[in-house]
Amino acid sequence: MWDFFIDHLAILMFFTLIGVMFVGYPVAFVLGATGVFFALLGIWGGVFRPVQFASLLPRVYSQAVENQVLVAIPMFIFMGTMLERSRVAEQLLHTLQVLLRRVPGGLALSVTLLGTIMAATTGIVGASVVMLTLIALPVMLERGYQKELSVGTIASAGTLGILIPPSIMLVIMGDLMSIPVGTLFAGAFLPGLLLSALYVIYIIALAWWRPHLAPPLGANEGPQTAGELWSLTWRTFIPPAALICLVLGSIFAGWATPTEASGVGCAGAILLAIFNKQFSLKILREVMHSSALTNAMVFFIIFGATLFAYVFRALGGDDIVVDVLKAVGITTGWEILIFVMILVFIMGFFFDWIEICLIVLPIFGPIIGNADFGTFVQGKQVVLAWFAILMSINMQSAFLTPPFGFALFYMKGAVPAGVTMGHIYRGIIPFVAIQMLGVAICIAFPDFVLWLPRYWGFLQ
Repeated sequence: MWDFFIDHLAILMFFTLIGVMFVGYPVAFVLGATGVFFALLGIWGGVFRPVQFASLLPRVYSQAVENQVLVAIPMFIFMGTMLERSRVAEQLLHTLQVLLRRVPGGLALSVTLLGTIMAATTGIVGASVVMLTLIALPVMLERGYQKELSVGTIASAGTLGILIPPSIMLVIMGDLMSIPVGTLFAGAFLPGLLLSALYVIYIIALAWWRPHLAPPLGANEGPQTAGELWSLTWRTFIPPAALICLVLGSIFAGWATPTEASGVGCAGAILLAIFNKQFSLKILREVMHSSALTNAMVFFIIFGATLFAYVFRALGGDDIVVDVLKAVGITTGWEILIFVMILVFIMGFFFDWIEICLIVLPIFGPIIGNADFGTFVQGKQVVLAWFAILMSINMQSAFLTPPFGFALFYMKGAVPAGVTMGHIYRGIIPFVAIQMLGVAICIAFPDFVLWLPRYWGFLQ
């Protein structure tokens, strides 16, 4: 019995992590404490040597402290928080409403397009969902939009920030999987636009089929002359579009690394706040304080994840996972990929994206990287980049699926009276289905993910 316990420490470690996470303790502490506890058990059982702890500090130091790519995380967090305070989104939503007033479901389309644009400038889901709920939901309800359609549109649009670059999740995934962040940014761009396009098609089709769910806006709303329309567009649409081009364009063109581009984004966000007369030392202090707290949380999680992954592999976790997959008959690359996609979707009901990343990627990343997909997708780096983007699309559902979908709780805290969790749960169902359709499309047609990285020279 004791020998069986020692031989399967890695499996016990994995399920202990999942169990303790359900208790609600902070993820960073859970990861680190679980790693230390099972390392001590391994020392007691003779399968982990105390001297192996000496390799941990250099590993953490090189993984996080010396890694210049991770400098982009606090910079992008600062950029997103500053843009949230600068009222760029509020003005942009009004402009999009005017431009799309004659299209079926024009107000819902405006929210989706605004979520897409803000995703390319912020990358922070919580801020985007709350901001969209506060500025768009009252207007949609006032115009007679169905509550379920309204909240579903806002939640799905707000979560695009986790996929469309510059995404904090992609920076962390690139570090965990040793993939250049520029490769992931380029790979996620078209799938992000694909999801946005699928949302748009669904909204237009629904508004055309059942117009009472999304009443059209009046044709006389907004500017009445071409000059007024151009002036409105120039003031509200061009500045954020220019910031997107500066940040993403400099990365894709090879002019700047993601770290350098994040600095450009911060400067651009401050200039936009000044342009909108929303900049002050008080706002700057608040933004820096919020950014510092978020950044500390992310890096603490990276430290804990490094410790957990190190001990898990030292206890033979990789080999055990391969043996378990073979035992249940999952041996080919396609079978493993489908298994992981289903596993990630189910985990999304209970865990946040960062927890899923830190549990799944260290275990299944090396296995997928060495899997054989025939001539469909070839090359370890190409396979890993493809897999990372599939994971990113799939993990969007973690924000939307009950009972622990964080975007739903962000929204619930900001919705007006009369909108219940029942409305929110029913509203997100079709959008989660659309996300799964997006995963299926990117599995069946890998060029949606791989074409842009190859075009820009990130992949061969």
